[in-house]
Amino acid sequence: MSPAVPSAVQEIADGYAFTGPALDLGAVLLDGTAYAGAPVRVPLGVLNRHGLVAGATGTGKTKTLQLIAEQLSAQGVPVFLADIKGDVSGVAAPGAPGERTAARAAEVGQDWRARGCPAEFYALGGQGTGIPLRATVTSFGPLLLSKVLDLNETQEASLGLVFHYADRQGLELYDLKDLTAVITFLASPEGKEELKGIGGLSAATAGVILRSLTLLENEGAGAFFGEPEFDTAELLRRAEDGRGVVSVLELPAVQDRPRLFSTFLMWLLADLYQELPEVGDLDRPKLVFFFDEAHLLFKGASKAFLEAITQTVRLIRSKGVGIFFVTQTPKDVPGDVLAQLGNRVQHALRAFTPDDAKALRATVSTFPKSPAYDLGEVLTSLGTGEAVVTVLSEKGAPTPVAATRLRAPQSLMGPLEPAALRAAVDGSALVGKYRDAIDRESAYEKLAARAARPEAEPVPVPASAEEAEARREREPGRGREKEGAGLLGSLLGNPALKSFARSAGTQLGREISRSLFGTSRRRR
Repeated sequence: MSPAVPSAVQEIADGYAFTGPALDLGAVLLDGTAYAGAPVRVPLGVLNRHGLVAGATGTGKTKTLQLIAEQLSAQGVPVFLADIKGDVSGVAAPGAPGERTAARAAEVGQDWRARGCPAEFYALGGQGTGIPLRATVTSFGPLLLSKVLDLNETQEASLGLVFHYADRQGLELYDLKDLTAVITFLASPEGKEELKGIGGLSAATAGVILRSLTLLENEGAGAFFGEPEFDTAELLRRAEDGRGVVSVLELPAVQDRPRLFSTFLMWLLADLYQELPEVGDLDRPKLVFFFDEAHLLFKGASKAFLEAITQTVRLIRSKGVGIFFVTQTPKDVPGDVLAQLGNRVQHALRAFTPDDAKALRATVSTFPKSPAYDLGEVLTSLGTGEAVVTVLSEKGAPTPVAATRLRAPQSLMGPLEPAALRAAVDGSALVGKYRDAIDRESAYEKLAARAARPEAEPVPVPASAEEAEARREREPGRGREKEGAGLLGSLLGNPALKSFARSAGTQLGREISRSLFGTSRRRR
């Protein structure tokens, strides 16, 4: 029998009595006692306002995101999980019943039933068991790639020139060797001649960009860039029974390759932002992201990268996408990003050192004041699977701070066996679509063929829009239209101005066809 609910606990619980669909996190905890009659919940409709799950190692953060993910799936909301430690693949399998699970369920009023979620497993560039995720260099675009490579403004402009040249010459940029080949060619004497009309690429700048690309490739990005490119719409799928698919991205070695993780994250969010329509506030999100070990995302990140993430978090909410960062302390997340995270689940913190004590005080200061708790004391005394919670209500106001004993996940709390993981991947309908890499003829092959010709003849390329128009102007009967053009005709006939116009037109077209994050618009 659950204990009677004291008035202080009931006052907290009243702040979580929502009328619409919501996720059940657990029960209010006061003085070591959990009150099953005082549930702590989070409305589905506010999950696109983003969130934070934080706490020291071993306090249960991963199980919390697993708990939230499986409930989202049950409510028909697709979920994306970045699995850095390799311990959330069990979300696809039913959990194992036991005495501890039964006791926890009784304490918090949970009707616990072992149940797995429909899941897909991915790996960057096929570096792991999951379905390979790839993207083309072209889809990144020069702006986003410049941020990933931490280029300065001059180098960014030069990389934009490289993309401009490749666009006009029909040199497809699918993988890093394509981009490297174009940069190397444009830095050569022959390439410099071709760039005379629209600018140039200095040897020093080309060297910086090539070295940055080499570093990125050494971190494993070589396998990530290429075809077939992953369609981010796959992350929005539901199973036949209406449950949202949980997409698990395995990143077992990301600590050694943070640049690869950052590259993928920026592209994935930018592509989703580009493709999804504006929807405003829905009764439930279209997709919720969980980024475990979020400190790896921000550690050593450039200013440009942080600005891009901040802008993405701010704007993608209107596309119906929620983002949860999972890390050890709130200070791991930049202040501009933290300010946009409306839902908080804070597990225990330790105060063993002066730095720990300072981080604890900073964390306490970010929560609403609570008459029921001394948060500094509570946060250092929480047990595993317990957390301090505050979320946004259905009206968008913060709920009362609630120390919470969390529910137990119904899926397997641990990784799948390797054989079961392999079977799940092999049985996916997406395997045939993405498993095998494709290496079509592109910039690398075309430039190699050009260099092999005795006189280095230009490679035949499709006519650009302005070239096609020029051909039409030369057709019989068109000449009379130009008579009397006067000064305008003279200006348009000026080679230098025509070159400038082509460059400006192409650049304008790129700005229109690429999102403000620099990614190209996908043709689906």
